[in-house]
Parts: sequence; structure tokens; C-alpha cells
Amino acid sequence: MFSSISSWWGGSPAPAAPEKFDPTDPKQNPLNPKGLKPCCACPETKSARDDCFLKTDGAEADEKCRELVQRHIACMRGLGFKV
Repeated sequence: MFSSISSWWGGSPAPAAPEKFDPTDPKQNPLNPKGLKPCCACPETKSARDDCFLKTDGAEADEKCRELVQRHIACMRGLGFKV
């Protein structure tokens, strides 16, 4: 019974935490060679999406802007961002 408890305090150190994935690091993410941050990635689709939401009535915006949102999400995922 005590052998399993004593193994908790055994001499082996805990394994190191895996390195966190950084989509803006070109070494970790070859899909984003320029190291763009999410705020600066996909400016064309981002602008079109934002304009649609600004110019469309709130009740209709979800439906009318859906395709633009999907294009922007696809662009972001293409750069390795988890959206």
C-alpha cells in the first residue's frame, strides 16, 4: 500500500510541459511565414466582413454577412489560427 504512495515522491522529476503553439511564430507555423498577428491577418476579408456588419441592420446582419464571415474564418485558418 505505501509503495504506491512513496512513488509519488520518487526521484524522477515531472515531465516538462510541452511548448505552447504560437501561430505567429514562423518557426512553429509555416502557414504564417510573415508572423502576422490575428489583428493584422487577412485584411481584405476582415474589412469586407466589418463593412457588412456596419452597413446592415442588426437583425439581418447574421444572414447577410454569413458568407463574408466564413471567408474570413477560412483565411485565418489558412494562416494556422484556431478560429
